[in-house]
Amino acid sequence: MKKFLLISTLILSSTAPVSASIASWYGGKFHGRLTASGERYNKHAMTAAHKTLRFGSKVRVTNLRNGKSAVVCINDRGPYVRGRSIDLSRAAARKIGMHGIARIKMKVLSQPTTWRYGKKTC
Repeated sequence: MKKFLLISTLILSSTAPVSASIASWYGGKFHGRLTASGERYNKHAMTAAHKTLRFGSKVRVTNLRNGKSAVVCINDRGPYVRGRSIDLSRAAARKIGMHGIARIKMKVLSQPTTWRYGKKTC
């Protein structure tokens, strides 16, 4: 029975839902400030802000225009603009060839089971 549960869990986690949405990026004035997770924001790191995903979640973000993708770690909350689902760091936006906003698809790769404020999650 334990083997069945383990295999089922692996299959379900490898087929995490993929969603298409709009992404934006943030940098500049937020660099060095505290994020919602308690970490310092670093515009050069592969991080992102999401409204509901757990801090420390790993997400693959793919730009639908050019097919470029990057794996980011969620360490902040946002975006706070209607219609957008994720705010990427400047580094992540550059890696996927994004300027301004972009249509993207997101796939959650992993989510942590524990988290503590101020502890480095990404």
